[in-house]
This record gives sequence, C-alpha cells and structure tokens, in this order.
Amino acid sequence: MIPLMHVIALLVVLQSSVPLAGHFTAIAKTSGGRVGVFAQVIESHDSAGLAETERFPMQSVYKLPIAMAVLDQVDRKALTLNQKVSLSAGDMVATVHSPLYDAHPRGGIDISVRELIRAAIVDSDGTASDVLLRLAGGGPRVTAYLRGLGIRGMEVVTTEREMSRDPMAQYKNYSTPRAAVDLLKALQAGRGLSPGARELLLQDLADSTPGAHRIKGLLPPGTVVAHKTGTDGTRNGKTAATNDIGIVTLPDGRHLALAVFVKDSIEAEAQREGAIASIAKAAWDHWTVAK
Repeated sequence: MIPLMHVIALLVVLQSSVPLAGHFTAIAKTSGGRVGVFAQVIESHDSAGLAETERFPMQSVYKLPIAMAVLDQVDRKALTLNQKVSLSAGDMVATVHSPLYDAHPRGGIDISVRELIRAAIVDSDGTASDVLLRLAGGGPRVTAYLRGLGIRGMEVVTTEREMSRDPMAQYKNYSTPRAAVDLLKALQAGRGLSPGARELLLQDLADSTPGAHRIKGLLPPGTVVAHKTGTDGTRNGKTAATNDIGIVTLPDGRHLALAVFVKDSIEAEAQREGAIASIAKAAWDHWTVAK
C-alpha cells in the first residue's frame, strides 16, 4: 500500500503539471458562457490563453482605449487636461450607469477633460465616456489610434447611448483577449502616451471601483491591480458581457497583463465574477510559485 503522504505528494505534482491553459479551460466551464483569456508576464513574455483570438464584446472595457486616444490628443496639444467641456441635457445619458447624469440630469455643467477621464475610468461613467469618444473624434479615430499602436483585434464603433438602445450594438465594440493584453502592454511601456499621461491613467485604473470580485477577487489583499471592467445587463436570462482586463503587479515586481472576457452567460453575476477571479488566481499562482 502506498503511504498517504506519498499519494498527496503525487497529487500535488500532477496538479502542478497541468498547463495553465488547462486550468483556464476547467474554470471556464463554471461560467455558463463562452470565456476568452490571455495572460502574459510583460517582462518575460511567458503567456497562456484560451480562445485568445476570438472576438468578445468589450462593454465598458472600451473606455480604456477611448481614454488613451483622448490623452494622445492632449499630448499632441489638440486638447488640454484643464480644458472645460460644457455638457447640455442632450449630452447626459440616462440609460447607462452615469453618476454624472444622476447628479446633473439636465446638464448645464462645465467639466474638465481630466475630470471626464477620471469619471470614465474610475466610476465607469457612460456619459463621460460618450463625451470623451466625441472629443477623440469618434470610433474610427480611436480605432486608428489602436492601429497606430499595432493593435489589430480591437474595434471601437458605437457609443454607450447606442449600446443601451440596441443590445446587439455592443458586439460591434469588440476585442480579442490577445488584443486587450496588447493594449495593456502598450500602456505599461508608455507607447502612444507621454510619461505623464501614462502615470495618470495607470493611477485611475488602480483606483477603479467596479469589479472588486473579478481579477482582484482572490488575489492577496493589497495587490496592485490597474484594471477596467465591462458589464452588460442580463436580458432573458443571458448576459452578453462580463469582463475585466488589467495589469497585476506580482510580488517580485514583474507585471502580469491579463484579459478575461465572459460572453453570453446564463449564470448569475456571482458565478461569472467567480470564474474571472479564479482565472486570475490560477495565473497568479502559476507565476508566483517558486520554480
């Protein structure tokens, strides 16, 4: 008979020998939908993925490339961070998450470009996002900015207002998990942004309030996660998008770029978020356990 301790040791060895992508696949089965993942340690380029070249609706994840495109305009002196933008009643979007609308449903306020960026990233404000998209020159201009960074698998097309009116419109604003990680890597490297703009945006992402139970959910307390979530409402028992992408600072100072998308899920939010958290924890364990 094999001693119990030897059996336990063997199980640990077998578990550790499962490729990270295999863990992603197993966890994805609990999500109730289609899952796409790409994870890469930026400094070493070690990576693992699942359906990483498939298209997923971004929802509010797309506020990150919009903010980056606006900051590029700031860097080019076409805009300034202190520049005031007047918001009328027509600018306010009542049908999406928008603390700006809640506070000023009739508009009539002046708000700076800097305040709009922070509202869009930290609070995921839909009104702020649509104003920023207009300032950036619209979806084609944001997508052109992405192409200039070498990012091919991401498209910004529609507004938050349009997505709230037509549930199918959100599928036009798509990304592959690999493209989302490419965007995070560009941000971390400062490609397409000045050092000041990069630091500003990374801080806003670290301060972002939604998604406490997603990438951050099972990571050690105090872990720095600069991230942006995206979420659709549930219609007829199905949720088109439950997403989180971000840069996780590992204990040794390296950076893990991670994108997790869950589309068309029939499970409750807790189950969808739990799958994202478990995927992030699997990646964390894989790259933090001593080899």
